[in-house]
Amino acid sequence: MEELTLTTPALLFSAISLIMLAYTNRFLAYAAVIRNLHDKYLEKMDESLIQQIKNLKLRLNLTRYMQIFGITSLLLCVLTMFLIYIDQHIVAIWIFGIALVLLLLSLALLIKEIQISAKALKLHLSDIESHLKKK
Repeated sequence: MEELTLTTPALLFSAISLIMLAYTNRFLAYAAVIRNLHDKYLEKMDESLIQQIKNLKLRLNLTRYMQIFGITSLLLCVLTMFLIYIDQHIVAIWIFGIALVLLLLSLALLIKEIQISAKALKLHLSDIESHLKKK
């Protein structure tokens, strides 16, 4: 097996940073939609708005866990680099392995969140289609 070097965990920095930027953008988009739905709900307490709010709450929680796992993965990559620096290679390998698992979990949650988002958008499209058919 090839030895783990400082460059191996450092390679993940740019990837994790880009992923975190995408997650943050999703979070900000959800915040804007939730604020908008909140105002709409105060005007007209509609059941469909409650369902949308529940859906967004789930997606927001998934995004939060995606961010937590991604940030922890990055933190463990930095710890791995430090452990390599102080010649703790066995511990560094295990910590780096955990960092990779956390990154995998973060990406798996992203897949789940995308599926929920796509389902929500399909519901909106079907609602629009049903209104168009009535006209």
